[in-house]
Amino acid sequence: MNRFPAFGVALVQGGFYAVTGVWALVDLDSFMTVTGPKTDLWLVKTVGALVMVIGGVLLTAGWRRRVTRDVLLLGIGAALSLATIDVVYASAGRISKIYLLDAAAEVGLAIAWALAKHR
Repeated sequence: MNRFPAFGVALVQGGFYAVTGVWALVDLDSFMTVTGPKTDLWLVKTVGALVMVIGGVLLTAGWRRRVTRDVLLLGIGAALSLATIDVVYASAGRISKIYLLDAAAEVGLAIAWALAKHR
């Protein structure tokens, strides 16, 4: 089985999270055009800020090529948590079905972490 470095997964997930987190904060209108209408805008911004911070931590660890177990757990935990929320609430019709695409991406990230070579 081919393995790839954990720092690469950290960079990919960190970049994805940083971009999506900033997007929710900087251009809420276009964010909702893609992801569907929201009623609690403060919550969208809160999640965006938290996802952006997680992305920043992952990017820093990846850039430094210092992916500790803590960073690995942050990456896997965040991905699986967001995937679960996406599936549960999109399936219930509370959020747009577009979030099922995000769930697939999140599961892909968790799998990438599982396959990553941790040094």
